[in-house]
Amino acid sequence: MSGFVDEAQIHVKAGDGGAGVVAFRREPYVTRGGPDGGDGGRGGDVWLVADPNQASLLGFRDHPHRRGGDGKHGSGRQKHGARGADLDVQVPVGTTVRGLDGAALADLGRPGDRWLAARGGRGGRGNARFLTNARRAPAFAEQAEAGEEAWYDIELKLVADVALVGFPNAGKSTLISRISAAKPKIADYPFTTLQPNLGVVRVGQVGDETEFVVADIPGLVEGAADGRGLGHRFLRHIERARVLVLLVDLAPLDARAVGEQLDVLLSELGRYRPELLERPRIVVGSKSDAQPAAADGNGPRGLSTVTDMEISAVTGAGLAALTGRLAELVVAARADDDTATDGLVIHRPLAEGVEIGRADDGGWVVGGRAALRTVALSDLTDEDAVDYVQRRLQRLGVERALARAGVRDGDTVHLGPVTFTYHRDEAAALAAEAGARKGEWQRRGRRPR
Repeated sequence: MSGFVDEAQIHVKAGDGGAGVVAFRREPYVTRGGPDGGDGGRGGDVWLVADPNQASLLGFRDHPHRRGGDGKHGSGRQKHGARGADLDVQVPVGTTVRGLDGAALADLGRPGDRWLAARGGRGGRGNARFLTNARRAPAFAEQAEAGEEAWYDIELKLVADVALVGFPNAGKSTLISRISAAKPKIADYPFTTLQPNLGVVRVGQVGDETEFVVADIPGLVEGAADGRGLGHRFLRHIERARVLVLLVDLAPLDARAVGEQLDVLLSELGRYRPELLERPRIVVGSKSDAQPAAADGNGPRGLSTVTDMEISAVTGAGLAALTGRLAELVVAARADDDTATDGLVIHRPLAEGVEIGRADDGGWVVGGRAALRTVALSDLTDEDAVDYVQRRLQRLGVERALARAGVRDGDTVHLGPVTFTYHRDEAAALAAEAGARKGEWQRRGRRPR
């Protein structure tokens, strides 16, 4: 798995929408043709898609930028612009997405999972859309809406059926090289493995075999749950494994007892994620061919009371029994599917309604997709367009929302790119007063005059 990268950042930019156009019919013998400007096309979305053919985030390390296609502008004769092309960004299965503030946004844990990373901008409407009985020749159209843009932190958590967990130099790399076709770097010194390795193991007869994926996780050290020795970067690859193999060294270089090794491994797993201790697991003693002899001098010691089984990846002793047992545990775990992810997305889109908040300068901020879009798309240099925007905002309830929030005359209000000083319309004030007076009469059971 050369060039394995499990952390990266990605910048996504959805396509901008196309602008609507101002145009009028130009035909022979038609002196005053009506408006016929077409709409602009919508910008393309950017999606993150879990692809089982991707094994690493290497492609994002030096080239993090991804962009959707722009929508085309409208034209005369009510010809609408083409929609921009969507962009599918392939990421490995098991990729999680977070905002730069650390908030969880998406977990792409199954092949084919999709998450909308950036929404394309809406195309502007042409002037033909604004024809009314009172407005017979609208000379304005909507501008294009910019596509969403954001940076995300993406992180890969390997999806494997079995994770090999143990101290450095416990024999994990040798074991995975013997039970699968994986070819990790192997040496007789600690920290040989600095990145996870995956191997596929097949058990049983052809046509009735069990196939599962084993992950060789870089060796843990005491304090890994606190980040020592890049502990968090290694431990996260264990999170999705259905079965854990705790590999203890029967002939450790530091003479650490088998029971002590197991206690430390369980402690680090529990401190990192307590639920990991509830996963099916098997304790395997490695290097049985190199363990010290029994006290009577007649060969190696008997089976340790700590381990479930003992193996030698060098001689092959116990490997068939181990893979057979792992196949049984994997099949049972798949049936329970207790570690499978639902591809949960925790996404907080911009509210569609009107929201009022306070600005850093003491003024007020109007939020909500519909209100912001009304201002962003409109040509505020045209009087008819300004009139349309005012009426549109009134229908959306911006005036009422500001009044309920306690905005006073003279306060500063920010609405997207527009900043203005608030002055309540006199007619609106009179209407509100009349409505309040009418409500008071109705509560008293009398009709207003």
